[in-house]
Amino acid sequence: MTDAQDTAADGSLRTTGGTPPDDAGSSVTGAPTPLLEPREGIPPVVTDAAALAEVVAAFAAGSGPVAVDAERASGYRYGQRAYLVQLRREGAGSALIDPVACPDLSGLGEALSGVEWVLHAATQDLPCLREIGMLPTRLFDTELAGRLAGFPRVGLGAMVEGVLGFVLEKGHSAVDWSTRPLPEPWLRYAALDVELLIDLRDALEKELDRQGKLEWALQEFDAIAAAPPAEPRKDPWRRTSGMHKVRRRRQLGVVRELWETRDRIAQRRDVSPGKVLSDAAIVEAALALPGSVHALAALNGFGHRMGRRQLEQWQAAVDRARSLPDTALPQPGQPVTGPPPPRAWADKDPAAAARLAAARAGVTALAERLNMPQENLISPDTVRRICWEPPRSVDTGSVEDALAGYGARAWQVELVTPVLVSALSAKGA
Repeated sequence: MTDAQDTAADGSLRTTGGTPPDDAGSSVTGAPTPLLEPREGIPPVVTDAAALAEVVAAFAAGSGPVAVDAERASGYRYGQRAYLVQLRREGAGSALIDPVACPDLSGLGEALSGVEWVLHAATQDLPCLREIGMLPTRLFDTELAGRLAGFPRVGLGAMVEGVLGFVLEKGHSAVDWSTRPLPEPWLRYAALDVELLIDLRDALEKELDRQGKLEWALQEFDAIAAAPPAEPRKDPWRRTSGMHKVRRRRQLGVVRELWETRDRIAQRRDVSPGKVLSDAAIVEAALALPGSVHALAALNGFGHRMGRRQLEQWQAAVDRARSLPDTALPQPGQPVTGPPPPRAWADKDPAAAARLAAARAGVTALAERLNMPQENLISPDTVRRICWEPPRSVDTGSVEDALAGYGARAWQVELVTPVLVSALSAKGA
């Protein structure tokens, strides 16, 4: 049994009673207990400025970290905006805020500036929180903490059950959170998501400290909090599912036209693009290059349920792509800014392939010794880039500089540098 798995089974980190472990970490062992109701009941949803001001004042006066979560309507609405924000803090209790009715939460964000925010899978929620004016200066990510500590399952429900001994009901995770009014069972679920988040944070901090990994985790959390917003994807239409079937430039042009038309419609209607037209239908039309509405209607995804007007708008997109001059058609593949795919290395540069094989083996062995996923030890892309274009002179200093230049944190640089120096210096590399 690994250290982290041992800890997950250790009674000092589990409770099956109605309250979290006390300050001394004591608990009662036994079967996990379903967590059915928030401690103070389901808080009313904040939908106006007066209620929001009360929440801001209460949370500003609270103490300790603040648990934060957000619910989106992925698969139902366009984009990734937040449709409910949940918070909990000692001295303030829990709060549920409707960011549709209260779209500017910058006042709350300012009130919590300098406070540690506790999130689970922070990178998923931070973009939608940023949109409404909430961005932490300090954070603790319980999912990432679980990964670094070596837990095999790091979903919130699994972590709460394995560490604290409670079972969270997860039946509403994929519902349409843009629904108004939100049903009471959904609100209960949302409030329970932050009910034990701070308790989980405290237990994981102790476990990381026990394993000697707490400083590593803090560096990771600081990097997440300081990261700028992600750049918009270049040519997002290329991520259409099934694109590997599309090879000719004219067909690629059809995918682009249909994707962009679908995106405009979905944005205007505020629905998920997949509800407007499926990726499979886009690829089907690109491969067939239909010359008429009748031919389009015969394809999968454009069946009898689609009206004439809809068929005409999709055929118009196909026609636009069919009429483009060759010079305006997209090129196959995307411009490569980094190394080629590893499968091509053996032919293009056998020495680089040998370096990569040695580096991967070394990183895998180190990750196993540290009991954490390889991708959390060091980004696979960073390893590929350094192996493809190693420093002119391979030594500890040059590899450290290369790792830091690719954004590796200090703890990663310290641990991975010896592995890469060995791999880059190996015979045959």
